[in-house]
Parts: sequence; structure tokens; C-alpha cells
Amino acid sequence: QVQLVESGGGLVQPGGSLRLSCAASGSIFSIYAMGWYRQVPGKQRELVAAITSGGSTNYAESVKGRFTISRDNAKNTVYLHMNSLKPEDTAVYYCNADLLFESGEYDYWGQGTQVTVSS
Repeated sequence: QVQLVESGGGLVQPGGSLRLSCAASGSIFSIYAMGWYRQVPGKQRELVAAITSGGSTNYAESVKGRFTISRDNAKNTVYLHMNSLKPEDTAVYYCNADLLFESGEYDYWGQGTQVTVSS
């Protein structure tokens, strides 16, 4: 079992920056990848960025060059640094953890944090 708690959301102006944090607890030794997703009402949840236990990263084309995902192993925390924010980045951002066991692959989710980009 893994528990994920997001923080850092808020209201920012276009062109501004924001840093989201996701603190993991529980069976963190079983996590092989973590990521950030976002969702707006009426639309499908979208992958924003992901990072594996080996440090490889993957980004959505819409955020590549503006967002950076990183890890702090000492704090069991994953961050999403968001720069040059646009109104279309407005969404609820969710932290995701992928756990791998012999029985299969399992996903865990945080409760989400709201990011609003508006002037």
C-alpha cells in the first residue's frame, strides 16, 4: 500500500511558475515509477510527466520544455516544477505511483491539487 499527498497548487498569472510536491509513504520500496497527471471537468485524465526508479523521464508534448519532474529520495517526494504557465494548464493535478509485484502492476493516486492560471 502507498499513500500519496499532493501540495503546492494555487492561483498564478500566465507566465508564472509553480512547484507541486507529492510525498509518498507506505510500501515505497515497491514503486518503480511515479508521475503527474491532470484533468479538467468533462475531459480525460492526461499524463503530464513521469519518472522511473532509474531516473528516466517522459513528458507530454504540451509541457515539454516548460515543466520538469524531479525526485528527492531522502524525503520520498516527487516534484513538478512548472514554468511559463498558460491558461490551458489549468486543471486538477494528480500524483500517481506505479507498483510492480509478481502478481501484477498496481496504481495509486493522490487526492489532487488545483492549479489555476489566470490574470
